[in-house]
Amino acid sequence: MIRVVIADDEPLIRAGIRMILTSAADIEVVAEAANGREAVELARAHGPDVVLLDIQMPVMDGLTALGELGRAAPEVRALILTTFGEKENVLRALSGGGAGFLLKDSAPGELIGAVRAAAAGDAYLSPAATRHVVDQIASGRTAGRDEQARRRVAELSERERGVLALLGEGLSNADAGRRLHMSEATVKTYVSRILAKLECENRVQAALLARDAGL
Repeated sequence: MIRVVIADDEPLIRAGIRMILTSAADIEVVAEAANGREAVELARAHGPDVVLLDIQMPVMDGLTALGELGRAAPEVRALILTTFGEKENVLRALSGGGAGFLLKDSAPGELIGAVRAAAAGDAYLSPAATRHVVDQIASGRTAGRDEQARRRVAELSERERGVLALLGEGLSNADAGRRLHMSEATVKTYVSRILAKLECENRVQAALLARDAGL
């Protein structure tokens, strides 16, 4: 079972998310939080696989809670779920170690798929969030950042760079394996090694680095 904590300050929203998630046989909602502080405390207490975080909440907002989760429960995967799709929120969530970004107008099946992807160690970006990230990369890249990314990527082997390039395209382990004629398990091993070498917290950070490096 994938164990989930839902954090949103609106009870009706939490109820709706719970109903969607528990319709999947492999997902269990273990706790609900009304603010970011509660989300961190419940994650520490219950040890869930995934925490769904709204951005705008009282006491502690979702992006601040994301940073706290990274320190208090680094093994927990955090998905940002919000009505706000501004570029800065997407990028702050991903650079802060979030496992993905999902808008509240997403289809129920997309929500379930995002939770499954996060629990499996993959990253998930809603189509709207992906467009924001791509736009920001295109408009905000600098020569200094690109050069730093190229230096970091140069430490990888040729095969590792190939896998990283596919992460930059947003491919899953299975899709990358098919492209490279490798098993999904082998790709997963490469991804873990790449994240360790690049000191990236998740696949999304590695993907952004790949784009900066021009892979």
